[in-house]
Amino acid sequence: MRTSEEFSSLESIADLAKQFIKVKKDTVYPLIHQLLVLALTLPVVTATVERAFSAMKIVKHRLRSKMGDDWLNDCLVPYIDKEVFDLVPNEVVIQHYQKMQNRMQNL
Repeated sequence: MRTSEEFSSLESIADLAKQFIKVKKDTVYPLIHQLLVLALTLPVVTATVERAFSAMKIVKHRLRSKMGDDWLNDCLVPYIDKEVFDLVPNEVVIQHYQKMQNRMQNL
């Protein structure tokens, strides 16, 4: 593939992955295709894990005396996924909480 004109002008792994699929080499070399996919997703996955540990460090420090795995998980989910929870207005959450009979409910 080094001498192939289709692959000679590529500048990044992303370009290689796109071209690999475009010329249908992903079916011929499935392991190479899988390696390219993993190489492209690794930075995103690493950043997500680092973000989760950073959030856990902040939450755990503030709430050290109340730690339990389930409770910590329930606290971390909204903290890590702030973008999703920012879309829900506070009034909706407050009304939902007020209507609950059993307020000891998991998130």
